[in-house]
Amino acid sequence: MMKALRFHGQRDLRIEDVEIPKCGKNQVKIDLHEYIGGANIIPTTPHPITSEKVPLTLGHEFSGVIEEVGRDVSDINIGDRVVVQPIIYDGTCGACRDGYINCCDNNGFVGLSGWGGGLSEHVVVPRKAVYAVPEKVSLEVAALVEPLAVAWHAVNISPFKKGDSVLVLGGGPIGLAVIQSLKARGAEIIIVSEVSPRRKEFAKQFGASHVLDPTKDDIVATVQDICGGSGANVAFDAAGVQAGLDQAILAIRARGTLVNIAVWEKAATLHPNSLVFRERKYMGVATYVEGDFQDVLDAIATGKVFSQCSFKAC
Repeated sequence: MMKALRFHGQRDLRIEDVEIPKCGKNQVKIDLHEYIGGANIIPTTPHPITSEKVPLTLGHEFSGVIEEVGRDVSDINIGDRVVVQPIIYDGTCGACRDGYINCCDNNGFVGLSGWGGGLSEHVVVPRKAVYAVPEKVSLEVAALVEPLAVAWHAVNISPFKKGDSVLVLGGGPIGLAVIQSLKARGAEIIIVSEVSPRRKEFAKQFGASHVLDPTKDDIVATVQDICGGSGANVAFDAAGVQAGLDQAILAIRARGTLVNIAVWEKAATLHPNSLVFRERKYMGVATYVEGDFQDVLDAIATGKVFSQCSFKAC
């Protein structure tokens, strides 16, 4: 038996003894060292792929060490340090066939939808879900690759290009990762809107050129002023609050784009005319695709972005 943090329902988390998972064909078993858990899409009815429902073991952002490999796994060894890409997908729906595993009709996550999770002592996942951690990258930092990959993917598929001005809503983990991803691509004007004093300081440390407080600053007027009167080329919403959405729509320039990364807790409203008469665009992004985890690991290992000293500051 092993210890695991399990979600039973709203405001009901329990540390329990559960069976240690067995390693099967094309799977690897991981001894877990670092993890940051969450609960966003936990199924209350059986998940279409895992067939599991609450109570479920949590933790979808984690790294660890391979302690067992299943049959037909020959390209990874016991003792290897790895990070887990937790997306669960069916591989057969239209989105998966097009290569968009993050948009799978039946998608889920290890640590949210079944197959165990990072907030436990051991986990078994498909071989294709693990990526080797470079020697220069610690397991502590590797546990952050998942949220970093979210930001990396968002910037990748946005229309941002070097020289564009950018507004970032929210200075939490995803917002900070967006800043670093933008810096790696040559962004110079990065404006962050954040309320928390501590997060505002982190935004400065991570590379923001301007940090505004939406409770004190006129976000729309200030962004337009910083950007020569035209507004930002691109905005990234990593906050998911109505007031921020309203401000960001008006703070981007004609034909600018607002990229939504946030998972909203409730429905939001948007006046289409704010888009129509300035030919603005509003697009959504979902987690990451194959290749993003490796790109982030390479960027960390080479020191291009996400320096370990920055994360130690957190």
